[in-house]
Amino acid sequence: MDSAEHVTIYTDGACIGNPGRGGYGVVLLKDERRSELAGGYHRTTNNRMEIIAAIVGLEALEGRCQVTLCSDSAYMVNAINRGWAQRWRANGWRRTKTEQAQHPDLWGRLLGLCEFHQVKFRWVKGHSGDRENERCDRLASQAARGQGLSIDDGYIGAFDSR
Repeated sequence: MDSAEHVTIYTDGACIGNPGRGGYGVVLLKDERRSELAGGYHRTTNNRMEIIAAIVGLEALEGRCQVTLCSDSAYMVNAINRGWAQRWRANGWRRTKTEQAQHPDLWGRLLGLCEFHQVKFRWVKGHSGDRENERCDRLASQAARGQGLSIDDGYIGAFDSR
């Protein structure tokens, strides 16, 4: 994979209420090219938006790539870098013998993409002046406030009737 193209992806998720209206923002940087992606969901959580942002960014790539994925979500970065998500999958999406892992639908997709691409996750401090992280935050927030939001089929709130 040494000859694979290198791409830097910045991601962020946002929620108006948690759960509530959610959005994600993605900035892809490759050489001198830049792409921005955003979308939103009617009812979801912030953690789901953080993971969906990473999935959307990785799914947008053509062919296998070396990726540096930058996120201000310590939850997502730690779950990958510390092997938590891989363990949850190996244990049938359980964190412990009695506790289910949250968001197995998204973790499964993200892990599959990480196995296809060569991905290094890097945590960046949010709201600290990082230009691309700030742009992702604006994209995610705008998407959460937008019209025509999608349904997050994987979100099942404890008190929601669906």
